[in-house]
Amino acid sequence: MKKCVKDIAMILIGSFLFAAAVNMFVIPLEFGEGGVTGLSIIFYYLFEIAPWLTNLVFNAILLLVGYKYLDKKTTIYTVVAVASNSLFLHLTTTWVVNVHELIIGAIFAGIIIGIGIGLVLRAGGTTAGSAILGRIANKYLDWNVSYAILFFDLIVVFASYFIIGAEKLMFTIVMLYVATKVMDFVIEGLNTKKAVTIISSCKDDIAEEINHTLDRGVTILNGRGHYSKESKEILYAVIQKQELMRLKKIIKKIDRDAFVVVHDVRDVFGEGFVNI
Repeated sequence: MKKCVKDIAMILIGSFLFAAAVNMFVIPLEFGEGGVTGLSIIFYYLFEIAPWLTNLVFNAILLLVGYKYLDKKTTIYTVVAVASNSLFLHLTTTWVVNVHELIIGAIFAGIIIGIGIGLVLRAGGTTAGSAILGRIANKYLDWNVSYAILFFDLIVVFASYFIIGAEKLMFTIVMLYVATKVMDFVIEGLNTKKAVTIISSCKDDIAEEINHTLDRGVTILNGRGHYSKESKEILYAVIQKQELMRLKKIIKKIDRDAFVVVHDVRDVFGEGFVNI
């Protein structure tokens, strides 16, 4: 119950930030937006229909069509997000920030929108619209949610070109890119992981030192060099980002000629990290 209240509070805060950014920056600067909100803004530019109203109607339709792709909890949270987002779009209609530099407006709009949507997604909800499509793409295609949302948003954004023109379209793309990066940060946080692949003739010494110094497990993979045709044992380990420098020092101390590949890792589940 406590977590449910916390999640809903996070969704309300996220919806408020998103709606405020739209009214403070996006509409006054005549930018576009992605997804259903972008369609609502297009209708506002063309017919002066209040964005909160079209946002509510379009999202309700999409929710009726796509609810089967969401679990019960996500559906409830999404209903809360859609209702509160439309409400806050209405309540913040008169909130306008006078920005003379479009790039400043695009950056700050992207930051606030990214935080807002990120909070909603982190709580387990969606803002409906492209977020529902993003969730579906994540579930069935294993796409990153943030980039899936960006993909679907860009479809609507490019449609707005005929209304806002090329320059405003480019600023809109900058805004959405910033929003995507901030959204990723909010969802995944600072606690990023690194996967390290090590090929060395001193593999046993390196593995032992990683076990002892970093307290991390090491997996040995069997490989074979294509040119040399020699069989090789390859070390594979997943570590915290802040442990990378220590690992480099370990490898350098034992084998300066080791071949090392470092990969960014989005999620890690299991012993020593997060339970699945």
